[in-house]
Amino acid sequence: MSGSELWGWIAGAFVTCSLIPQLIRVFKLKSAKEISILFNTLLLIGVLMWLGYGIALELLPVILWNAIGAVLVATLLYAKLKYGR
Repeated sequence: MSGSELWGWIAGAFVTCSLIPQLIRVFKLKSAKEISILFNTLLLIGVLMWLGYGIALELLPVILWNAIGAVLVATLLYAKLKYGR
């Protein structure tokens, strides 16, 4: 593993894991009024595009972290639709 690939693994972990505290908070409080649906939608589209990019170039860190990120963002979007009112 090269040094630059290591940075990809580490950066991906930080960005992806940054969603977890928000998800915990939303499901714990059962409230997502403060979450923007536009933000979540755009973020999901962006993450899916990064996933496609990673697949096209066979970049494992990009594939893994964006696949996990897509699930987390989709879950946050679900929570927004369920608890956002």
